[in-house]
Amino acid sequence: MEQFSTRQNKVSRLIQKELAEIFLKELRSDFNGLLVSVTTVRVTSDLSLARCYLSIYPNDRAKDTLKHIQTISKQVRGIIGNKIAKQVRIIPELEFFIDDSLDYLEKIDKLLKS
Repeated sequence: MEQFSTRQNKVSRLIQKELAEIFLKELRSDFNGLLVSVTTVRVTSDLSLARCYLSIYPNDRAKDTLKHIQTISKQVRGIIGNKIAKQVRIIPELEFFIDDSLDYLEKIDKLLKS
């Protein structure tokens, strides 16, 4: 298992909190009726890249929503940069992925029940 430094963990939590707030408040109109939650953020050791895992509900529109989020990632990075500029030296590049861990858990649960 990969170990993360204290600094990586702090920056990850900070980005996760700010991303959740941005999706909830500032970009709400972009996601008509969708629930977008930030499940995990992992920052590389040089703090230059943040991999953000999103849970999107309902699942049938998740891929289209992820593509939209990826196209506006520079805008999202700019908003985050304005919010956390005093706390970090470098604003990490953002990569977005769908977090399918809940689907995986449901599948395992169904298999165990049968």
